[in-house]
Amino acid sequence: MAPTSSVQVPERMGDGRASTGATRGRRGAFDRFAEAVSDVVSGAPFFAVSAIVVALWLPTILIFSSVDTWQLVINTVTSVLAFLLVALLQNSERRTDRATSQKLDVLAAGLADLIDLQMGDADREAIVRRARQLREAIRVEEEL
Repeated sequence: MAPTSSVQVPERMGDGRASTGATRGRRGAFDRFAEAVSDVVSGAPFFAVSAIVVALWLPTILIFSSVDTWQLVINTVTSVLAFLLVALLQNSERRTDRATSQKLDVLAAGLADLIDLQMGDADREAIVRRARQLREAIRVEEEL
């Protein structure tokens, strides 16, 4: 039988470089923190707490001597929080995009192998290897 499909599925690192298997599955502290924050801020409890904070902030106009100071306080706090949340959520989105890309690469390679098999150009071992890669890619989001 002829060699398997010429489609290659390299593992990629966050900066687009091909990686070794040793780096796969290891997330840094920041990635774990960003994922945890993403899980929290995307839920209903976070929205409820945010709405309560705004509701509690409204009557504080009586504490401040001017409306400008009152607005400056909430604008500063929300701007800083929004800036930090965007950075954290962007990290989670980047990892999800990488995982999706890896899954699509494996699917494309597997389909190419199946087409080769239909045409008689692939061997069974290559199909089994691609199926294993696909099963591994399904869990790739948890690893990134």
